[in-house]
Amino acid sequence: MALKTAAFLIDGMTCQGCVAGVTRALKAVSGVADVTVSFDDKCATAHYDDAQTAPATLIAAIENAGFDAQMSATS
Repeated sequence: MALKTAAFLIDGMTCQGCVAGVTRALKAVSGVADVTVSFDDKCATAHYDDAQTAPATLIAAIENAGFDAQMSATS
């Protein structure tokens, strides 16, 4: 299984608790293998199996957790 990587810009994170919330939301998505969330950079990176999920699903998970998200240009 080859993992793909997606990077997201996230608005609305105000503390480390927000980082934990985004991390939990992304890790709960089936097919996500690894997540890194940076409070300082206001971004998240997810490594995922594209046979099980897609960037749009990951954005929806972040938004369902209460944050605004969009694909990063570096993705």
